[in-house]
Amino acid sequence: MSWTEGNRVTCHVDGVSYFTTLAEVIESLEAHDEIRFADWRGDADQRISEDGTSIVTLLVRSIERGVDVRALLWRSHSDRIGFNSKENARLSIEITEAGGEALLDERVRRGGSHHQKMVLIRHPSRLEHDVSFIGGIDLGHGRRDHSDHRGDGQVIKLDPRYGPQPPWHDVQLEVRGPAVGDLDFTFRERWDDPTALNHAGRLRALASRVTSRDRVARPLPLQLADPPRAGGHAVQVLRTYPTRRPRYPFAPEGERSIARAFAKALERARTLIYVEDQYFWSVEIATLLADALRRQPHLQVVGVVPRFPDKDGRFSGPPSRFAQARAIAIVKSAGGDRVGIYDIENDAGTPIYVHAKVCVIDDVWATVGSDNLNRRSWTHDSELSCAVIDSQLDDRIPLDPGGLGDGSRRFARDLRLSLWAEHLGMSPSAPELLDVANGAALWRKVARELGDKTTNADVQGAGRGRVRLHETEPVSSANRRWASLAYRLIFDPDGRPLAFRIRRRF
Repeated sequence: MSWTEGNRVTCHVDGVSYFTTLAEVIESLEAHDEIRFADWRGDADQRISEDGTSIVTLLVRSIERGVDVRALLWRSHSDRIGFNSKENARLSIEITEAGGEALLDERVRRGGSHHQKMVLIRHPSRLEHDVSFIGGIDLGHGRRDHSDHRGDGQVIKLDPRYGPQPPWHDVQLEVRGPAVGDLDFTFRERWDDPTALNHAGRLRALASRVTSRDRVARPLPLQLADPPRAGGHAVQVLRTYPTRRPRYPFAPEGERSIARAFAKALERARTLIYVEDQYFWSVEIATLLADALRRQPHLQVVGVVPRFPDKDGRFSGPPSRFAQARAIAIVKSAGGDRVGIYDIENDAGTPIYVHAKVCVIDDVWATVGSDNLNRRSWTHDSELSCAVIDSQLDDRIPLDPGGLGDGSRRFARDLRLSLWAEHLGMSPSAPELLDVANGAALWRKVARELGDKTTNADVQGAGRGRVRLHETEPVSSANRRWASLAYRLIFDPDGRPLAFRIRRRF
């Protein structure tokens, strides 16, 4: 989609901030207002509000007030292999039985998923109150963590090294203004797809009738007009859809606008690329970063990833660790000391699981969404992201980190500062954080200081940095061959049309 101006975008760092705001918005809704949401995982009992009210309770209450609630939940793989089929089915049934409509959507490429995470709120009589939330945070267990990162009391099972209540870091955007209309359109494209929700044979179709009620969605009301201007941010809605059969009517050859936007932004990168990512896989994406580093001798890359895979078992761990180590090696070979990849921990020394999907380039361009830096997210699963820039330069921020006359835009800069302040244990106004040109050196310094501590007692307390130099656990030579094959076929498949695969283009 093209850029849409006149929006106000704010960031919610970590789940408590997002869920608290979402609960307040839902509780304010009146008859004929609309809730639309798409999710990878939804837990009906996930506590959202400060008083512990669950998401399904809030949705059912809104339905009882006359709010039109529609949802598209991925028809997940089985819980027996670590996915969410029971949880998503339960949320779907409870919403539908209350009078809303929540569909389990399996219209994906084989082995893929609907990974979009969006909640859209519309007010037919009060368009100025319309809002959408998009990013990496599902309406599910494990996500409701605070900036102190003690974890969500409703635990999700991760690798045991994250502890009994795994800390979780994530980011969600709150979008107000005309771009809400673009996001509404995106939801409607999927909802109006005439392909049956379940197309995997008669037995699965029968199960679909039982759990989803309808195999084809009931029509939505006519789309409302776009909300009025709300601020000075330009927003570009970006998506991924794979090529598949039967084709998506709105993307017959798939869509890879997330990948294309990222590649275009990298071409303009001059000083700093900052990323937070759950995986950091894929030779193609690592090569794009490496090419940018070679073009620009002063460009730095700082990345934040989880210390361990979420599932680091005998068969689940080697493919992800093999792929990540290879990608990091490609980037470091191009940038040397200009590249730093880190993981983070809380004040007790427990590693924090990084689920955020964020990129900030030169304090000008920023993107937050559901997509990870891997081929699966850029080609194979459905994904949703928003790129954000300020429509006008802010005279109070005279910096020009990129050296291209872009200036330093407030949204991108403030997002980076808030994330760096949390991770580095500094004030967002600290002069060191503003010095973009020495960003990589600052991260090395803080990580070295933390690494010099010898006991947890030495490092506990507010105000310290949380970053550690990331070291991917190596994969043994005996496991590399099968891990590489499993990575390509299962963990990070390619959903591009054949011609694009051959030309290695997105």
